[in-house]
Amino acid sequence: MNGLVLIVEDEKSSAEIVAEYLQRANFSTCILTDGAEAVSRVFENSPDLVLLDLMLPGKGGLEICREIRMRSSVPIIMVTALAEELDRLLGLELGADDYICKPYSPREVVARVKTVLRRTGQGDALPQYLQLDQLKYRATIKGRDLQLTAAEFRLLSYLAAHPGRVYNRQQLLNSTYPDDRALNDRAIDNYIKNLRKKIAQWLPNVELIHSVYGVGYKFEIQDK
Repeated sequence: MNGLVLIVEDEKSSAEIVAEYLQRANFSTCILTDGAEAVSRVFENSPDLVLLDLMLPGKGGLEICREIRMRSSVPIIMVTALAEELDRLLGLELGADDYICKPYSPREVVARVKTVLRRTGQGDALPQYLQLDQLKYRATIKGRDLQLTAAEFRLLSYLAAHPGRVYNRQQLLNSTYPDDRALNDRAIDNYIKNLRKKIAQWLPNVELIHSVYGVGYKFEIQDK
C-alpha cells in the first residue's frame, strides 16, 4: 500500500468517490464526516496524509489544521469551495502543504496526494541517528537527548518532515506557535541558533539546518 489517507469531508458521497480513486491507486483510506473528531483520529490512526475540508460541522478545517500542527507534521491538503486568495493563504500559513478548490476531479486529488507525499518525503525524512518522539516532545541523536524546548522541538519536527523545502520565518513561526501569539518573526533565528548548537554537541561534522539567503531555512543533511 502507498499509505493511509484520512479524508475529513462532511459530503459523504464526495468523500466516498475520492476514497474509491485513492484505493485504485493503492492507498488505504478512512472517512470522517465530523470535524470535532478529526484531531483525535489523526493521532489515533497515524495517517500518512490528511485530506481536510475547510467547512465542516463540529470544528472548521482551519482550526483542525492549527491543532494538528501543534503536535504533528503529517502532510495536509486542504479542500474548499471558497476560492478567495485569503482563504488559501491562511490555510498554507497555518501549515497546510497544498490546497484544492472545489469542484475538482478525483484524479486530480490522487495526483496531488502523490505529489505532496513525494515532496514531503514522509518515511525518509529523518536520518537513522535522529529520532523524534512526537508524544514525549523528545529529540535524540545517537540516543542522546537534545533537551529541546517545546518550541524548538516543533520547529525541528516541522523542518525535518519536509527535507529540502525552504520556509520563510513567518511560516516557521506559525508552525512553532500555532496559537497566534504576538512574536517577531526574527525569534525564529534564535530558535535556529539554539537548535544548531544542541545538534552540534553530538553531530559536529554534519549540518542539518541551513540558511537560505533572503528567504529562510531548510532541513538537509550535509557534511560540514
